[in-house]
Amino acid sequence: MYTKLLKPLLFRLSPEQAHHLTVKLLELSLRIPGVATIMRSQYRLADHRLQRQCFGIDFPNPVGLAAGFDKDGRYFHAMSNLGFGFIEIGTVTPRPQGGNPQPRLFRLPKDGALINRMGFNNEGVDALVERLKRGRPEGVVIGGNIGKNKDTPNEQATDDYLICFEKLFPYVDYFVVNVSSPNTPNLRDLQEKEPLTKLLSTLQQRNQQQITPKPILLKIAPDLTDGQLDDILEIAKTTQLAGIIATNTTISREGLATSNTTVNEIGNGGLSGAPLRERATEVIRYLADHSGGALPIIGVGGIASGQDAVEKLAAGACLVQVYSGLVYAGPTLVKEICEAVLEG
Repeated sequence: MYTKLLKPLLFRLSPEQAHHLTVKLLELSLRIPGVATIMRSQYRLADHRLQRQCFGIDFPNPVGLAAGFDKDGRYFHAMSNLGFGFIEIGTVTPRPQGGNPQPRLFRLPKDGALINRMGFNNEGVDALVERLKRGRPEGVVIGGNIGKNKDTPNEQATDDYLICFEKLFPYVDYFVVNVSSPNTPNLRDLQEKEPLTKLLSTLQQRNQQQITPKPILLKIAPDLTDGQLDDILEIAKTTQLAGIIATNTTISREGLATSNTTVNEIGNGGLSGAPLRERATEVIRYLADHSGGALPIIGVGGIASGQDAVEKLAAGACLVQVYSGLVYAGPTLVKEICEAVLEG
């Protein structure tokens, strides 16, 4: 139904318009008595063989919704009906910010890809907390992806991450430190060894002061060299990270079927979707091999089918996340991945 009917209609709209319309239609349909039950029976696959335990958390299945889809915690109740085992909200910043000027989200249909330069547009951590206080869907793990405001200098970035960490702590199951988005100026500089070690160490110190500390993960870029990945592994060990999310979007434009003219007209932004699949898997495999499988990895990047997800898991991921794949394949993707995992 999605690929034949809804997708052609949605692709006539701008990507941001289509996004908001899709979730709004989902929310409206769920208000009709019985629709939620029907939807869950259609999209959810309940099987104990899908259960996973990663970084001390029990996941009902290994398929998650990646950060960026639900920046402000508006949609996680509705999206929980589509079979996800976990949903990551954010990236959220201490203060509200509008993000970059529109248009800032672009489709590359020939490549099954998206380019975005959203710029951490969100309503701020306080608004997110208020929504989380209203309750959360039963049986779905919730992660909080945290970042810094655009106008916060890197030298003061740790303060922003601490604010988000402390305010979200009672309401999420795990945290993701996002220093890898290409759309906030100089943010990726925080991936360098010294500032990243300082940032993560400070967060862990605050985390260990809690009665029950929560897992802290790091989301990394696919554009890191092997040497930089080695540094990430050393930092992960030093700061006792719970895991890595590999990967964020890429600044590379290599091998695209979309014309150079079109790509150049779009301009800057992070590329996600099918073109990222191979590189993301390479990073997962490298991290898994060089950590001896000791570091839990959430695999994300280019997952548009069940087989794509199985590839990530085989490379060393314990869980996977999707976003761009949903745009092209539709909501049945989650169940398709779960079925592929069961088939091995």
